Amino acid sequence: MSSTLEIENQKIVKKSLYDYQIADLNRIFDVLENAPDNYNLLYQLPTGGGKTVIFSEIVRRYIKKHKKKVVILTHRIELCKQTSKVLHGFDVNNKIINSKVKELPDQDQYECFVAMVETLNNRLNDEKLKLEDIGLVIIDEAHYNSFRKLFKFFDNCFILGVTATPLSSNIKLPMKDNYKELIVGDDISTLIKNGFLATADVYNYDVSLNSLKIGINGDYTVKSSEALYTNATMQGKLLFAYEELSKGKKTLIFNNGINTSKEVYYTFKRAGYNVRHLDNTSSKQDRKDILKWFKTTPDGILTSVSILTTGFDEPSVDSIILNRATRSLTLYFQMIGRGSRIHKNKSEFKVIDLGNNVIRFGPCSQPVDWQHIFKNPDYYLENLRLDEDIERDFIYEMPDSLRKRFKKNPNDTFDIKIEYKNVIRQGHKSMKAIENSIAQHSKLVIANSEDVFEARDLAKLLHDDICYRIKQYCYCIMNSTKNYKDWLLEEYTRKLRLSFNGKF
Repeated sequence: MSSTLEIENQKIVKKSLYDYQIADLNRIFDVLENAPDNYNLLYQLPTGGGKTVIFSEIVRRYIKKHKKKVVILTHRIELCKQTSKVLHGFDVNNKIINSKVKELPDQDQYECFVAMVETLNNRLNDEKLKLEDIGLVIIDEAHYNSFRKLFKFFDNCFILGVTATPLSSNIKLPMKDNYKELIVGDDISTLIKNGFLATADVYNYDVSLNSLKIGINGDYTVKSSEALYTNATMQGKLLFAYEELSKGKKTLIFNNGINTSKEVYYTFKRAGYNVRHLDNTSSKQDRKDILKWFKTTPDGILTSVSILTTGFDEPSVDSIILNRATRSLTLYFQMIGRGSRIHKNKSEFKVIDLGNNVIRFGPCSQPVDWQHIFKNPDYYLENLRLDEDIERDFIYEMPDSLRKRFKKNPNDTFDIKIEYKNVIRQGHKSMKAIENSIAQHSKLVIANSEDVFEARDLAKLLHDDICYRIKQYCYCIMNSTKNYKDWLLEEYTRKLRLSFNGKF
């Protein structure tokens, strides 16, 4: 059996469920039938697993059996529209409560209401709107805390929260305070193995995050992220990573900050690529036009700011670039999830990580103990890997495209930490390790160059390798101040360029 979430041109498509969806649905109904009317249950299923399809069938069965009405709460208007269409596919007569709906004189004509959380909260607090005979409330993307304010209006209702990540967006308001129980669906690796999700092919690039600041919400601040990711070095690294791994693929780039996304747009535009920018200040028409363009452009690049992490499904996306760092497990899974849906012959997709996210959280397909995280969110958050530890353990590997430029002498034998130990053991000063590193790089470049001009160009391609060696050397000598590393990089580059003189 198959199911699809794509409903185009307002056409309603009849739905059917996969076996794993039916199994989860039955587990949820077992709780619903045996628990008190005011029980709060949470259900977890990865992005792309079909949560909307599952809870739409729950709505259909619940209404048929209990003869009561259902409210579905979302935090985005796009999710309201998508949910309403899927419900129609299950023959559930529903109405969207948006900002235009002030009263509901016709509510007897509907079995289900799909509402934006802020809109419904305003209407219920103003007492301009009263929902009658509600027995079940379903909360989509339940990890967002904006829904809590509405619980008081549904004291005697069964509440079902659904999410891909049962970890609250506010570390001070754990989900276990509002939900009695968690049901966990199939994990990502199982869905991949059974052909329901695409495999993420992940590539990490070494990024120093020392300049990032953590805000009161527990994640990196936009201001510090913008300062790092808008600079020329990071923009160059991003462009190089795209050209190395994703050139010609439909690519979605996630950023932390509007200025960063705009800078990405200009960087790719100057390089001659087919790119658009989208953020929450874009008009509805611009958003609609850009998403239509992205859908129909095979090599399209869309750079955005968080707006496409939920309520956006484009299965034809072939490449995801995390041009940001985050400490939010939810956001991490949401971003990667935008590429995980299977599509035609697509069974895998690229993930380029420029924020140490995969190392921080682990591969997205590795098993996650959601029950433990649900019950002990503080323990999980307190044990996230520190950025300094991540950077210390990072091992640089020369990309394949660079190896081709240096094929006469592959650059995979020099280890600065081993070199440091050797020179100290031999009684030399530690700087001897840097001098030996420069000599090795010099031989590598000269062996693959025809003249000094080509040598200088090739030396520029070693920038990431040089930065990595300097960082590791600074760990060895326990001097990691920014000023010292900047000076050392400048000296290293200067001496490397001078080493080419008289060699051709």
